[in-house]
Amino acid sequence: MRSLVAAAAFAAAFTIATAANAQKKYDPGASDTEIKIGNIMPYSGPASSYGVIGKTEAAFFNMVNAEGGINGRKINFISYDDAYSPPKAIEQARKLVEGDEVLLIFQSLGTPSNSAIMKYMNAKRVPQLFVASGATKFGDPKNFPWTMGFQPNYQSEGHIYAKYIQEHFPSGKIAVFWQNDDAGKDQFKGLKDGLGDKVGMIIADKSYEVSDPSIDSQIVALRDSGADIFFSWAAPKGSAQAIRKVGELGWKPKFFLANTATTIASVLKPAGLDYAKDIISTSYVKDPTDPIWKDDPGVKKWAAFMDKYYPDGDKTNSNNAYAYVESQAMVQVLKQCGDNLTRENVMKEAANLKNFTSDMLLPGITINTSPDDYFPIEQMQLMRFNGTSWELFGDVITGEVGHDASH
Repeated sequence: MRSLVAAAAFAAAFTIATAANAQKKYDPGASDTEIKIGNIMPYSGPASSYGVIGKTEAAFFNMVNAEGGINGRKINFISYDDAYSPPKAIEQARKLVEGDEVLLIFQSLGTPSNSAIMKYMNAKRVPQLFVASGATKFGDPKNFPWTMGFQPNYQSEGHIYAKYIQEHFPSGKIAVFWQNDDAGKDQFKGLKDGLGDKVGMIIADKSYEVSDPSIDSQIVALRDSGADIFFSWAAPKGSAQAIRKVGELGWKPKFFLANTATTIASVLKPAGLDYAKDIISTSYVKDPTDPIWKDDPGVKKWAAFMDKYYPDGDKTNSNNAYAYVESQAMVQVLKQCGDNLTRENVMKEAANLKNFTSDMLLPGITINTSPDDYFPIEQMQLMRFNGTSWELFGDVITGEVGHDASH
């Protein structure tokens, strides 16, 4: 009798354990104790100033692990350098997926690098999640269901500037300096589409390669065009060079700067803060240098994180705030996944973010996704540099581009 009871108890315990284990689902990169997240960053090369983003993300996951992980699992964040080189990005993506066997690749940076790995990631059915680029192509779930962007797309940003120019400088003449890759082309297209039948306001444009040592001749030619409005759609190094050259020439156009190149630490200071005064751009992340946020609880929490987990990080570099926002969103997706850590479920939960916000997002800006909408953030606010910090102005604006990304 006693052995029958024992056997029954054992069987019941076995059934419960089996049921509990059945509820847990894992793909490569996930287990009871660990979640492997891959990342590709330009720690070297022409866009190396973006490398701090990867360092902040590593620090953020260290904090998550120190606080117990996600649903009891520690994050193993594996980040490689691609030097902003597409062939190197492909090599690193293969290493992460086939060698390290990560669950997903998070926040790989740059339009050229992500364009290079996008087909591979979708063929392998591995999430390419929260891409660090505003290129419109990264929000196309119909054709690339395993790739999702994050920040407002470049075409929406171009529309916002076009609307502002038509309202305030309707007789202006525009000169455009743009990066000769998918990012620059996307940004320029947004501006042209936003201007619509006023596209003739653009009287000159010059492109450059990210690897160009100097862009002086392009800026001189644009100045000589007679334009009184100037756009710089360029990576941080090219933008810093453009700001400096415009200043040195004594040219005083209305200056618009791509949102991705607005960091005071790595763009405006090297260019010269005096030359940067009155530049207009857009933002969706709180700028830690803006006095308006000095008593903000979210900024205080971010600053405490920086002090403890990334003490060498520059608090005037808004890339460190951007990385924090992305990392909080990544943690939210993994929390929503619970014990179903399959790649398919990661994408399902990434496409099911509802009014999620972050300590460092501007008030009124929320993260929303659906299976048809792979643009988590579609809102921005205009800002102007006062010589010391960025000052927000106007209302939060929702971009008009995004839901037909397959063009």
